[in-house]
Order: sequence, then structure tokens, then C-alpha cells
Amino acid sequence: MHSLVQPHALVALKLPSGNLRVLEVTPNTTISLGKYGSFPSNLIIHRPYHLTYELQDKQPGESFNRLRIVPASELYSDILSSDASASALEEETPITNEGDDAENATSTGIEYSLVDPESGAVVARTDRVEIDTSARQTLTTEKIEALKKDGTDAGRDIIAKLLLSHTAIDQKTQYSLAKYKLLKTKKYIRRFSVLPMDVPMLAHWQLEVKDPSKILDMRDEMIALLGCWANVHFGGEDQCDIEEVGDREGKGFESTPGRWLVVDDTGGLLVAAMAERMGILYSPENKVAEDNQEPTSSSAYQKEYSHNQKVITNKEDPPSGTSNEPSGSTMESTAQDHDSTEPKSPQNTRISHGDGKSRCNDLKVPYAGANTLTVIHANQQPNLTFLREYGFDATNPAQPSDHPLASHLMSISWLQLIKPESDPTYNSKMPSVSPEALRSWKANRRGTYHRKRRRWAKIRHVVDTTRKGEFSGLVVASTMDPISIMRYAVPLLAGGAPIAIYSQTIEPLTALADCYSIARRAAWVSNPPEEAVGKTHQELEQWPGNEEFPLNPSLVLGAALQTSRVRKWQVLPGRTHPLMTSRGGAEGYVFTAWRVKPAEGKIEARGKARTRKRKLEGPIQEETSK
Repeated sequence: MHSLVQPHALVALKLPSGNLRVLEVTPNTTISLGKYGSFPSNLIIHRPYHLTYELQDKQPGESFNRLRIVPASELYSDILSSDASASALEEETPITNEGDDAENATSTGIEYSLVDPESGAVVARTDRVEIDTSARQTLTTEKIEALKKDGTDAGRDIIAKLLLSHTAIDQKTQYSLAKYKLLKTKKYIRRFSVLPMDVPMLAHWQLEVKDPSKILDMRDEMIALLGCWANVHFGGEDQCDIEEVGDREGKGFESTPGRWLVVDDTGGLLVAAMAERMGILYSPENKVAEDNQEPTSSSAYQKEYSHNQKVITNKEDPPSGTSNEPSGSTMESTAQDHDSTEPKSPQNTRISHGDGKSRCNDLKVPYAGANTLTVIHANQQPNLTFLREYGFDATNPAQPSDHPLASHLMSISWLQLIKPESDPTYNSKMPSVSPEALRSWKANRRGTYHRKRRRWAKIRHVVDTTRKGEFSGLVVASTMDPISIMRYAVPLLAGGAPIAIYSQTIEPLTALADCYSIARRAAWVSNPPEEAVGKTHQELEQWPGNEEFPLNPSLVLGAALQTSRVRKWQVLPGRTHPLMTSRGGAEGYVFTAWRVKPAEGKIEARGKARTRKRKLEGPIQEETSK
């Protein structure tokens, strides 16, 4: 995550009232804060996050408000000097003029003064001669609106005059006075804080401000539990070895750490949280590579792949005969510029077309081999809209390759996972065409040919690697039946892989936990079903289940259910208690378990048993000795 506010970054502005305003910081524009005012966006660009700004008054000749960084000593002055302020506030606030001072005050028009308890300086005075004793707050709404229109001293003068105009200020306790001042400060002070739009902030904003049903009412603690129980972490350096799809056939598949399987119905919030824990959510801050640095095969291929994607349009595949591609002259000139400007990449990522030029091989896949996320979805494309807030659009085929998710995030549909032969894209391989035939085609037909071959190679790679399994963990946040998910997802996990499933209600997870209970496992071992008798362990992993055993209970251990909710507390001397009102919605529950592989054959205990001779004592020992 960037430590400074970058141009076109999505940030959250926290207002004094506690509300959040999410916006994109566009350079050379004006950011409006409603009743608090507005300021130029350039004043916060390239400045650190978590700073508190104060809108100052407009200077003569300027049409905008300047910003002042509020120091921490000023923000927490009431807390740091609470003890000193308490005694001084009782003695000096408010100051009532009596006797001769009152007569002098009446002649000068001053009756009440607000004094700073720390410095003793007079903060504000009132020149009201008569006070309406029937009203505790004598400052009318019209005068407050007039003070707000003046907009002087960032709202602090309004707060001072409200305290001066309160006739019962001396009857308030220390707690009541602090609470009253805090409420008026939140209402009238013109301050705001700039916060980064990280995953917790995005979840809080979506849960409190927007539509919580889009993220399945998933709170921050639920997201943290899923990441912890699934052991989501950085899976090691990327050892991306770009191979053709045909080269992978017939090779043994070794377990690669750092590959997680995800079923996400939260719009990409769960994927974003996992990617943040894995270190692949944010783009690198330094995108400018050194000229003398030799590119790796992965980076070189990604540059070439993104270049070819920029040449070809982002729209759907047009039917034969239609043209959505650039003209032939434009395509040839772009390829020439690319060959002259891009660094030369290894030979295994390029092929020669016989015309003296080498171009990117369509059968190369730009995916990493470790530290990856594989999303299973039920639609034509996965719903990962929240990833756009972090500069990644999963629906854009020309996604720039400098984003880490471009090579570490893969998606596969349930149809491709269960019955890949029924997927037309998986089976529709474009036949190889000779370079001479390619040169004779028009530009749009040639572009369609290359695009379909690249898409087929990517889908083929994702489906084959996913079906081979050996994933490091499974994380689910979906409205689907978890039993149906586990039936096809558990065989894809490696031994000892953790499982974490979130559900808004407890009933689906209770049924799932019952499928892996100790009683069902004991019944499976003692009296297995007739359909499972005589089958190997590999066949039992793919067993579809029956009415008595919906799932194979021997594949998962440690099934448990839990929930957690962080409750807010008010912590004050003598006033510590939980807040009785909070947001409702679904409670949320998490199912956790571990994938195991049953041992083959019969387990026996071997070795020489040791026998201990009991030491006899007392009369029995004497009788035995006789």
C-alpha cells in the first residue's frame, strides 16, 4: 500500500461527525465536503495518510480554502490535560461578573467570558446585556447560521460562543461538559482525516454506508478469521516458468505451496483480503525499471502479452467477417515499434513467423506458479468488482501486466471444473496456421485468430492445473450449499490443507459439520456403504455420496463452528459499559476443518511389548517369599 496519497487513488475522508466520504483524488479538481466547505485536491496529493486537516478561512484574493495540518498535541489536548482541566474548569468556567465587576461589565456590555483553563487567556466574550433566563442556550438558530456563513476560525468561534451563551454551563458535571463540547465540535468544526481505502476500510464503508448484502454482511472480524484459519500468507517468491500448454502434458505435478482455492460471492472483497495478506493486492510503488536491468522471462513475456492485448480491441470476439481490429498498416507499424523499443526476451517466449520478425507465442501463459489465487465462479465471468478499487479489472482482457493480480489471480467456472469437456472454449482449440497463410489474412481475421489461441491457452492452463489439485487451502464465502462445494473442492486440496467457510446463517454449516462428525466417521469405518466397497482411495475421494453419507467423512478432520463479534465499549471512569445499540444484520459463522488423506492398508502396532513385575509389599510379599 502506498504511504502517500497518489493521483487517482481512492481514499476515504473521515469527517468530524464520523461519516465517511469515499472519492477518487483527481488532480486539478475541487473536493467538496458539503457544509464544511471545499478545497483543491492538489493540497492532499503526495501527502501522507492519516493526517488531520483543517479548512482555513479564504485569504483575500483567493477563491479556495487552504488546509492546515492539525498537530497531535492539539488533537489530544483535552485528553492529555484532562486532570488539569478538570480542576481549572470548576474554578474558572464560567466566570460570572458580580458586584463592581458586574457594573463595569454592564457599562461595557460584557457579562460572560470564556477563559482557557490552561493558559488563563480569554478565548471569547459576549456583549449581551440581557439574558433570557427561560432558555438555557440563548444563541438562536439565525445567529448560528450567520456565524456558519461567516466561516471564521474553522468553526472554533461558533463552539466558543455556544459555550458562552449556555446559561446552565456551571451546572454541568465534568463528564456532561466534555460530552456537550464534543457534540458541538463534531457538528461545527471544519476538520477531516485522509484514510487509505484498504480492505478493512472498504468493508466498513460497504457495511455501514452502502449495501451490506453485497458482501454477505461480513464484518472485519469474520474476514480476519477466514484469513487466519485458512493460513493465508505470502507463498514464496514467484518461480514462474513459462511453458506451452502442450509441454505440461505428461509431466508429473508436484505440490506447490502458496496456492489457494476461493469461492467468493462478496463481489471480490474476500479475494482482496486474501490478496492483501499474500502481498499481491497493490501495485508496486516504483514502476520505473532500470535500463541496465536484465528482464526475466516472466516480466518480458508479460510486457509482450500486454502489448499484444493493447493492439487488439477489448470487445467480445466478433463473428467471422466483421472487423473490430485496427488496420493492417497500423498493426504492422505497431509491431515494428514494439520490436524496436522492447527489450529482447528469451527465445522460449517468442516464435518466428518467417518474415524476419519474432512475435509473442500464443501458447504461452502469463500466470505464476506459486502465491496464486484460483477463484471458482458460477457465471460466465467472476464478480470481482471491488478489485477495481485497487487498480485491477478482471473483466478487462487488456489488463496491464504490472499489477500483481494479473499473473497471480486465475478464475475457473464450475462447468470447467466438473465437466471441462462440456465447455466450448476449453475444447475449441484453434488449429495451427503456417506463417505464410497468416500473412495472407486480413488484419481483423489475424487478430481474432491470435486472440482465440491465447484465450484457449489460458483457459486450458487454468483448468488443467486446477483439476490436478494440491492446493494449500480453501476459503469460501458464498450463498451456495457448502456440501455441494465441498464435494468437488476437497479432493483438490493437499494433505493438511486448512478449510474456512463463511455463512450468514448457521444452519448450512451445521449440516456440513454433521457430515464430518465423529459418529459418521465411525459408521463409515465400521460399516461403509455398498457403493464404496472395493474402491481405491482415489475413487473414494471422487465419490458423489448418498443419502446416509452426503460426503466422505474420512477426508476431513477437526470440523468445528465458531463466531465472533467485536462489540464497542464506552470506557470512562465509572462509566464503562458496552454500547447497547449497534448495527444489526446477520451474525455470521465460520466453519473450520483440515483436509486429510486416509492411510492405505491396515494399521498395526508392532514391537516387543514390555511387561512390568508388580512389587509386592506387606504380608503378601512375605508369604510369597516363604
